[in-house]
Parts: sequence; structure tokens; C-alpha cells
Amino acid sequence: MSRFGSGALGRVVRSGVGRRRVQTLVIAVATMMAVASAVVAGSLMVATNAPFDRAFASQHGAHITAEFDPDRVSAAQLEGTRHLDGVTASAGPFPSTTISPVGRDGGHLPALTLVGRSGRGSGVDEVDLKSGRWARKSGEIVLSASFSGEFLKLGSTLMSSEAADARTLTVVGFALSAGASADMWATPAQVRSLATGDSGLTSQMLYRFDSAGTKSQIADDRKKLTAALPSGALVGTQSWLDTKRAADQGAAATIPFLFAFGVLGIVMSVIIVGSVISGAVGTSLRRIGILKAIGFTPGEVVRAYVAQALIPAGAGIALGVVLGNLLAVPLLEDTESVYGTVSLSVAWWVDVVVPVCALLVVAIAALLPALRAGRLRTVEAIAVGRAPRTARGQWAHRAAGRLPLPRPVTYGLASPFAHPVRAVAMVLAVTFGTVAATFAVGLTQSLNAVGSAQDPEGRADVTAISGGPNSGAGQRVEKKPKQPAAGAERAPATSGPNQGQPSADPDAVRAAIVAQPGTASYYGVARGDATVSGISGTVRAVLYQGDSRPGSYEMIHGHWIDGRGQVVVPTRFLERTGTKIGDTVRVTFEKESVSLRIVGEAFDTSDDGMQVHADLDSFPSAEPGAFQIEVDPGVTPAEYADELSGVIEPLGGDAIANFAPEGENMILVLEAMAALLTLMLVSVAGLGVLNSVVLDTRERVHDLGVCKALGMSPRQTVGLVLASVAGIGVVGGLIGVPAGFALHGYVLPVMGEAAGTGLPPSVLDVYDPSQLVLLGLAGVLVALLGATAPAGWAAKVRTATALRTE
Repeated sequence: MSRFGSGALGRVVRSGVGRRRVQTLVIAVATMMAVASAVVAGSLMVATNAPFDRAFASQHGAHITAEFDPDRVSAAQLEGTRHLDGVTASAGPFPSTTISPVGRDGGHLPALTLVGRSGRGSGVDEVDLKSGRWARKSGEIVLSASFSGEFLKLGSTLMSSEAADARTLTVVGFALSAGASADMWATPAQVRSLATGDSGLTSQMLYRFDSAGTKSQIADDRKKLTAALPSGALVGTQSWLDTKRAADQGAAATIPFLFAFGVLGIVMSVIIVGSVISGAVGTSLRRIGILKAIGFTPGEVVRAYVAQALIPAGAGIALGVVLGNLLAVPLLEDTESVYGTVSLSVAWWVDVVVPVCALLVVAIAALLPALRAGRLRTVEAIAVGRAPRTARGQWAHRAAGRLPLPRPVTYGLASPFAHPVRAVAMVLAVTFGTVAATFAVGLTQSLNAVGSAQDPEGRADVTAISGGPNSGAGQRVEKKPKQPAAGAERAPATSGPNQGQPSADPDAVRAAIVAQPGTASYYGVARGDATVSGISGTVRAVLYQGDSRPGSYEMIHGHWIDGRGQVVVPTRFLERTGTKIGDTVRVTFEKESVSLRIVGEAFDTSDDGMQVHADLDSFPSAEPGAFQIEVDPGVTPAEYADELSGVIEPLGGDAIANFAPEGENMILVLEAMAALLTLMLVSVAGLGVLNSVVLDTRERVHDLGVCKALGMSPRQTVGLVLASVAGIGVVGGLIGVPAGFALHGYVLPVMGEAAGTGLPPSVLDVYDPSQLVLLGLAGVLVALLGATAPAGWAAKVRTATALRTE
């Protein structure tokens, strides 16, 4: 016999592909969906694998961002630091200051680091201009791309402060500094003019070193800078390692999620392709026998059936690569904005490795049933192919016949037992589709719970600021256009003194809040740096006064603070200090040292998980710098804030209406990925059912003709076919829902561990019984949808045609 091509073997392959149009379509579409989902998942795994490293390398980011006091060091002295031992490149000095811009609608942005640059830079920290252009004149600014969104667009205007003589700043571009050297850029002259006595002006220098891969090396590099300049000249530094850790931590959380969907897609493609080829062999025994009788060798038979799978699979793989690239582009764009990385695209090797692996999987899945065809003896294949089917599954028909159901339904329920292997394949297809749906629903709800658990203080209706040393400068009480994802926050560059806050007597502000009509509840907050015994450096401390339960974080273990002497800390704090709930830590805040007992582990990823929450009354001299207020139902926060502001502004305070926070970008990206990948996997499951039901229906077409001749109506025929998969859908749902539940329970903690935090029950326990029941019914729905088209064909076939069919 001729080898595959234009000879006999080629004609057999082409005939098989053309004759089995449904199976050909199923293989093509199943592989297309599997490859598309693999390309999407693989691309995103590549994109989320060390995105900071790629962006940092592309921009030649600064290993150390240093702020110097211009009154203590001259430009010439700073110029001399370029030649220090170990410095490979540097940029600056750039004028730097801190401002707190205000939107035209009154929305406040946090305190932002503003740096003066005449351009994007070169050599060190080559800022990536995402949109617009660079600032060229006074009144123009370029914002960090993380602020781009609904509230801030190109052409938007901000006021430099709340002062009467504040400058108008127009956003002309959005840019990205991988090393987070600044939040905002303007011309050097503009920065100098905005630097007030309160905020101060510093000189920013950016350095790259030949050795800066560890904390100790960074510390040595910092010592070189300090030693080379006058005492007190170095105001502060920022290490690229801190920014990298936060970015990588956020990226690592997505890997387990993508891996889970990738495995589901691969397993389902194997099941579907194996089922299709196995069915083709099972329904073509007589044809196989004839091929052998006319001279085809076992090897040629095997090659013929493998080729009949590879041809449509190859077409599906090619389409899947194209579809995967198209679907990956918008997700990569969102990922780019979330991680603050350079422009992302599908890695070329993903488009090579995925198709090759998919083709290999299809070949293996097709080879096993094809080997069965090759091993069949000629006489046996012809005899079995011509003989009537044996009465397999009669026990199932007898058992189903005892059920109080119409006979067509019981007949359909027993039908899968005539082909147990095919039935198992359908069960597996429905099971994995249900697993994907259950996991995706749970993941989406968990991500929503994570979003709602972030920044609990931001849920307050109104924030009243009293000011003072513990005013909590930079606390997130403003209406912010867009924030980086949790775990990927930009580390703020160290700069000069904070911009001055209004100063009012907290007792007077508290009295005004109590007297203000519409006040439902309130609590005070003070923020500042604190030191903890056993931890080098400072940690962020948030102190609460009054009933702070409305602003409490979700608890992983323990309880929220409810009295003096208590502290609540995040997971990373416990890991770094080696402490546990019930232990005592020594906290120093504003020169007051107090021993506090850890009473809870909070779900808090801010400040790299090194933030402590305690009762303000534990520190006698501390006073609240802000009050978080809940208003009565029916009271508009904006109107309440305006009225309260009119009372406390003369005292030196202010009141701001808070706005509902936008969804975290990373959460939205993950939800979009989950929905897309689940849709693909469920579609593949439906195709697997479709293929198996088509084979069953064609095999039983003569039996259906007999049933029709005995009076079975088209509606009963549809019921028979649908009933044949209903039981499979029930079994698939019963297996798939618990498996999806278990997968969610495994993957979510792994994601949390990758992000450096435990997860509270509100994030893990997201399913309710009614939801699980509906997800189980989804398995039945997938099976029924897959069988709908064959059921319609069976109902329409004419009785005489069915009876004549062999």
C-alpha cells in the first residue's frame, strides 16, 4: 500500500475526515478551544513571571533613589558621586518635592512625589511614556500611569493644593517608572515654584551599582553615598529591592490560578480527542476489516486513524493559536497596567511550544484507540462489524424499567450502559466542565471578597481631618482615580518633610461631629511611624479611638481590637517577628513605649504587611488626626461633608466626602481570565457530549426506527436522547462540584501564600448550599445542551429511512 499522500492510504484518510463531519468538527473545535486557553494562560503566566524584572531592565531602573538636602550639598558635590567606587550609571540631580493635588470636583489625591525632569531620561530610569507627551512648560504635568482612569485622563486639570493661590496643573501625559522614582513629573522650574516651606525641596539622584542584588549590598552602596557627602546631606533613599518585592509578590499570586486552568484544559483535550477516536474505531470495525482484507497492514490502519485525528486537530491548533493571541491582547494590556510593566505581547515561544505540545497530546490520545484498530484480526473485524450488537446493559434496562417514568425516558437512562467506555468519557468531560465552572464561581466570589476587604477605612462616608502631628498624612481618604493592585503597590520615594496639614483641636472637631445632624457613628484614627522591638527600621502604625468596628480589617485568626493594650497585625508581621496570637510586643509611637498583646491576625497587605493596628488610648499623648464618619440613611455624604467643613474649617480642619472605591485592576483581570477560560472549557465539555451522542444516535438509528414504527412521537424521541445524557450530567455534577470546591480550597490559600498573607474565612468560605446545587445542575445543563442537536436530528429522521439504515 502507498504511504500517506495521494495513494490509497491518503484517500482513506480524506474519506474518513470528510465522512465523519461531526467528529472532525468536534476535534477541530475542541483543540482550538484547548490551544486558545493554553495560549492565554501561558501568555499571562509569562507576563506575571517577574514583570518587574523585565520592566526594570528595559528602563535601566535605579538601584537606589536618593534624596538630598540642597542646603547641605551642592550640585558639584552631587556630580562627584557619579564617580564613586561601584557606581556604573547615575542621573540627576532633579528637583523634587511633595504635593497633595486636588481635583476640580474636590476629590483629593494622596501626597505625591513630584520630580522635575526635562525629558524621559536616558541611561538611568528611562521613564516609559504610556500616553500623551512630556511636560514642556509651566502648568503641565505627567502623572504615573497607575492614576490613569475614569477620573483622570489626558487634559484633566488638578490644583496643586487647597490653598487660594494654588496652581492649575494640566495632565499632558501618563508615564511609568518601574523603580517608582516619582508619582508625578513636571519641568524643573515648575517643581521649584511648587516647593513651599512646608513641603520642602530636595535633590533627587538616581544610581545604578555593579553590586546591588542583596540588602547588604544596597546597605553598603548607601554607606558610600553617606560617606562621600557632608553629614545630614542624605535625606532618604529607596531601594529597588523593596519595589521589586512588592511587584513580584502581586504577580506570584496569579500563577496557581493560571496553572489550574491550564491543567484542566490539557486533561479535557485528551479526554475529548481520545473519546472521538475511540468512537470512530468502535463504529468502523467493518470498515477496518475491509481495509485489512484488501491489503492494508496494521501499521497503515493505525496511521490512517491517527491522521484522521491530526488533520482536524492541526486546523484547530492553528485557529487556536490565532484566537488565543487575539484573546490574550486585551488581558495583557490590563496586566500591563496592573503590574506597571513595559508593553506586553504574547511570547513567541508560547506560540511555538503550545501547538507542538497540543499536537503531541492529540497524537498520543489518538494512538491508543488506533492501536486497537491495528490489532483487530480481519475476519473478526468484519464479523463483529456486520453482526448485531450484543445485549450489553440489559440489566440497566430492566432496572430503569421499574422506575415510575415514561418508557422513552427509562430507555434513554439505560442507554449509556451499552457503551461504558464512551459513557465514562462523557462523564469525565462533564465533570471537568463542572469543575471549571465551580472553581471559577468560587474564585470570582473570593476575589470580590478580597476587593471589599481592602482599605476598610475607605468605606466610611465622610472623613474629617483635624491635622496635627498624627494627622495620618497620606492616608487613603481621597477620591483616587486608580490605585495599584494589592501586593503591587508603588513604594513611595523618600522625600522631604510632608506637606503641612491643617491643625485643629481634635476635641473641637469631635464635638462638631457629635453636634452635626446626620451623624450615625464615628471613630478617630492616627497614623504614623512606629518601632517594634525585634524589627529593624520602622513600621506603620494605625491607632483607633472609639468604636472602630466599621473600619476593621477582615480577621484571619483572633479578633479585632476592642480595648487598651491590644494590637492586631498582618500575616507577614507574625512571620517576620516569629510571634503568634497571644504574644506581647513592645511598640514605640511618638516616643511612648507600650507593651501590646497580639489579639488578631488581620488580612492586610499594605506597607508590605508590616502595619500594626492598636487602640489609640494605649498611647496617652497620641491624638486622632482624622475621624471616619458614617452618616444616617438618607443623608448625602457630600452635603454632610460641606456642612461639617463649614464648621471645622475655621478651626483648622476639613471634611471630605469619600467615594465608593473602584474595583482593583488585578481583581478585574483575574475575573475576566476566569470567565474566559471557563467558557472555553465548558464549551469543550459540551462538544465532547455532542460527539458521543451523535455516535450513539447513529448506532441506534435502526432501533429508533423500530420505536417510531411502534408509535413513539418526535417529542418522545427527543426525550429519549436527552434522557440518555441526563444521568451522565447528574453524575458529572455530583463529582465535579466537590472537585471544584476542593480545587478552590487548595488554590486560594496557595495564592494567598504567594502574596504573603493568610486568607480570612470571608475569602475562603464563599459557597452557599443553594449555589452548589445550581452548579451541580449546570453539569446536567452542559450534557443536555450537548445532546440537543443530535436529539433534534433523531426526532426528524423518517421512520422508513431509519429502518433501512444498517
